[in-house]
Amino acid sequence: MKTDDFLAKLNESNHNTVMKTLGIRYIEFTGDTLTAEMEVTPKTHQPMGLLHGGVNAVLAETVGSYLSILQFKKEDKKSAVGINIQVNHMRAVRSGKVFATARFLRKGSSLHFMEIIIKNETGHITAQATMTNKIIDVK
Repeated sequence: MKTDDFLAKLNESNHNTVMKTLGIRYIEFTGDTLTAEMEVTPKTHQPMGLLHGGVNAVLAETVGSYLSILQFKKEDKKSAVGINIQVNHMRAVRSGKVFATARFLRKGSSLHFMEIIIKNETGHITAQATMTNKIIDVK
């Protein structure tokens, strides 16, 4: 499958989810990284007009979880669920797009340790997250 088709299929999977509600859209997958973008609008703000920290956490967990899930084929009957996340908010964002890129810190057989970097349109890091995904069996 071509990369554009693959990303389109990933984005279609967001239908009726918090990712669709927030406008999170996958834009790049390398196998070792997954990047998504999101427009910062008043619906993603906290009362002071800044990107809500919880929205940063949703964006980070979205790319971090999905990158783990994408490591498995259907026949593997495995998936991943987030069991821990820590987000450091480093720079305020009021508008524009943010880009979250997940990568592996360690890929074990039962746990995946991830780092997610969120940047603004000028390339400044606005947040950094680490998360742990538990690998689970699916039927």
